[in-house]
Amino acid sequence: MKLYKGKISILMPAYNEGEKIYQNLIYAYKIFKKFRFPFEIILIDDGSADNTKDMVLKAAAEHKEIKLVSNIHNAGKGLALKNGFENSTGDIIVFLDSDLEINPFQVGRLLKSMRDNNADIAVGSKRHKDSNVKYTFQRTILSLGYYLMIKFLFNLNVTDTQAGIKVFQRKVLENIFPKVLCKKYAFDVEILAVAAQKGFTIVEVPIDVIFSRNTPWGRIKIKDIIDVGVDTIAIFYRMKILSYYN
Repeated sequence: MKLYKGKISILMPAYNEGEKIYQNLIYAYKIFKKFRFPFEIILIDDGSADNTKDMVLKAAAEHKEIKLVSNIHNAGKGLALKNGFENSTGDIIVFLDSDLEINPFQVGRLLKSMRDNNADIAVGSKRHKDSNVKYTFQRTILSLGYYLMIKFLFNLNVTDTQAGIKVFQRKVLENIFPKVLCKKYAFDVEILAVAAQKGFTIVEVPIDVIFSRNTPWGRIKIKDIIDVGVDTIAIFYRMKILSYYN
């Protein structure tokens, strides 16, 4: 039985990934080629100041399935993914972090779980009991704290909203994106909370994660943590007080 129906669009946002983005794109291409389904990889360069764009164009020149979407300025992961979606043609949409801390072959797990559970959305979860996560202690504590916050505010039946691998039926994003306002890290929470409110079904899938950044917090800064908290409260206000998403 097929894991999908139609074409798959893999959206990969990137910011200042430099030389390694070429290697990551070629690796991802080889993985998806083995799946034997029609696909496109859309790399969204979110206003990088290094040679990320040139490296993406190099990969795109070698494989027609690889495409570049460019943001003029760095606007955040959320807006990058929205722009990528607007330029996609797939029936199924995959969000995949371009640093490949989560190996692309795991997309197959999410597709299978979405099919087997007849779900609209499949999300990778670092907190799933069968996941294998090599994260720093600091990142583990941060993840737990944010999970508890999301559970308290939205009663969302998802234990990990932030893992960099998600799969959606296209109809979900077509329905939700016009209302999504978050441009950065709370973007994932907004999508999943609104999807649940609208009755779309979500299934969580175990994943393997290898933390590749040299610092305990990765690229996360104190300002990012504050911004996520503020944006999350804003989502709660729009949803529970203003009924904006209805």
